[in-house]
Amino acid sequence: MRCHEVDYEIIGHDMQMVEIELDPGETVVAEAGAMNYMEDGISFETKMGDGSQPDQGFMGKLFSAGKRMISGESLFMTHFTHQGTGKKRVSFAAPFPGSIIPLNLANYGEEVICQKDSFLCAAFGTNIDIAFQRKLGTGFFGGEGFILERLRGDGMAFMHAGGTVVKKELKGETLRVDTGCLVGFSGDIDYDIEMVKGLKSMFFGGEGLFLATLRGTGTVWLQSLPFSRLADRVLEHAPSHGGRSQGEGSVLGGLGRLVD
Repeated sequence: MRCHEVDYEIIGHDMQMVEIELDPGETVVAEAGAMNYMEDGISFETKMGDGSQPDQGFMGKLFSAGKRMISGESLFMTHFTHQGTGKKRVSFAAPFPGSIIPLNLANYGEEVICQKDSFLCAAFGTNIDIAFQRKLGTGFFGGEGFILERLRGDGMAFMHAGGTVVKKELKGETLRVDTGCLVGFSGDIDYDIEMVKGLKSMFFGGEGLFLATLRGTGTVWLQSLPFSRLADRVLEHAPSHGGRSQGEGSVLGGLGRLVD
């Protein structure tokens, strides 16, 4: 099934959103809750699945939805369709600050694999599926990198990343990455999880016990600030009691927290 050909515009710099322009009859599929606004003439419907396989049948849709539910994702996806005349726009943004990465899947072998929380939206016809890893170690120790989504198609898809986005082109090389910093990679990259070497590095290095290892030839997208890392730091420095702690940012504030 060929994907709908949608036009788009990335709006903003540090906290971006994507505005997608639809012709009559065109549809964009998004994760639940990602929509910001839509113009008159666009209607939305929540469906089980991405609609890329119309002959899949109810049981096939149920199986695909079951995989999404096991991975912690919503059973349903939202389809936004332009049912009026002229060109109309609908916009999407992730629930945390960051950058949006537009992907023309046709330029990446029609397949990109991304973190399950990185996918934002895609042109109708894109197959959006859970990509469980073949190797047991990857599954148990991957952290954010365990459950990945596979995007297949020949149209536009959009990923979201926290902080600064870095695009790496591998040419038979190996790249080791913190699992949370990995946003996505093209389908011909081999992905695995490796344990950090050395007992001291493992327990006192502060980088976690495992790293994602990517090998091969293709494209890798990285993010400088995973949301999980940001949330950990915010919680770490949050006051232990409801309000703002006295003397915060001073020696007295530190001593007070130590006594607490």
